[in-house]
Amino acid sequence: MSEWKELNDESKSRWNENAEFWDDYMGDESNQFHREIIRPHTENLLDVKTGQRILDIACGNGNFSRRLVDLGANVVAVDYSSKMIERAKLRSVSKINQLQYKVCDVTNEESLLELGIQTFDSAVANMALIDIADIQPLMRALKILLKENGIFVFSVTHPCFQSPNMRNVHEIEDNNSNVQSKTSIQIFNYLTPQPYKAIGIKGQPTSHYMFHRSLSYYLNLAFQHHFVLDGIIEPSFRKELETNQFDWFEIPPVIILRLRKQRLE
Repeated sequence: MSEWKELNDESKSRWNENAEFWDDYMGDESNQFHREIIRPHTENLLDVKTGQRILDIACGNGNFSRRLVDLGANVVAVDYSSKMIERAKLRSVSKINQLQYKVCDVTNEESLLELGIQTFDSAVANMALIDIADIQPLMRALKILLKENGIFVFSVTHPCFQSPNMRNVHEIEDNNSNVQSKTSIQIFNYLTPQPYKAIGIKGQPTSHYMFHRSLSYYLNLAFQHHFVLDGIIEPSFRKELETNQFDWFEIPPVIILRLRKQRLE
């Protein structure tokens, strides 16, 4: 337990160090990855209705929080980086009536429960669980925070295709004078949960921690806390818009899951 707390504290420190850089880079509309891969599919699974109360977990600079307000939701957005929350507030002055930001460490179950028991219609975590050292307190709390039949939508780097020490391979093959390019992935670790350091944006002040977990880890934890899986999307980039060398058209970089709170008879 102390090891996870130390990792969590260091992770928080690194995100505070990176906060201003990330906010400047993401701006008001975020990057292509969020706009094309994350946002539209997450909105599809959330199916936001006017007046719903939604919890945005690890909200960063509040890009998606503000989008939820535009869709008609009332939003409570939390992040453990106080500097991220400061930046989010500066970008959200016009939406303050429907959007409340709080500094909250979601590895602390008691702090989460203070947000309001059975008051949220939905919760969302965009590319956030991979940055959280221990997600068990969050799952325990969501079981209590969400209303009956409430949903939790989250996206993570696809653990089957993006694990620690993975390798992108780009090959050129001359097949009877027909030159073909092929891309593939080499995976060396999958089943064992583990932390590792990564760079999300080139030039950020410091690396940040990411926490790899298998699909079965996420799903079994959800089932343990009385959630069922009722939605899943494995999005890829649109080929006509993507200019990177590596082919993420047939290999999804992320997975987005919808969990629904099961009614207990």
